[in-house]
Amino acid sequence: MAKLISCCGLDCTTCDARIATIANDDALRIQTAEKWRTQHSAPEIMPEMINCTGCREAGVKFGYCERCEIRSCVKSKNYKTCADCSQMESCSILGNVLKYVPSALENLKSLN
Repeated sequence: MAKLISCCGLDCTTCDARIATIANDDALRIQTAEKWRTQHSAPEIMPEMINCTGCREAGVKFGYCERCEIRSCVKSKNYKTCADCSQMESCSILGNVLKYVPSALENLKSLN
């Protein structure tokens, strides 16, 4: 399966929210909400919020993805992803993702 690279370099094809949305899998929505509530100390994440077709794909977006600072920056500059930005590797905003998911940088570099 081809990767669907988000604005920040995450691979949306491996995201449980997208997988649950595409498969209409309520059990995965419940499991993902529980996991993300714990991981991100975000008790407000509920299973019904676990819907997303992918950052750069048409359709519904997970609430946090919809208001993502990185996604907003990319859109404001009319870029497709952070890979289009000359400041990609020194960006403090993107750095917040890269410190937890270093493979995101490789995904972005693969787009050039």
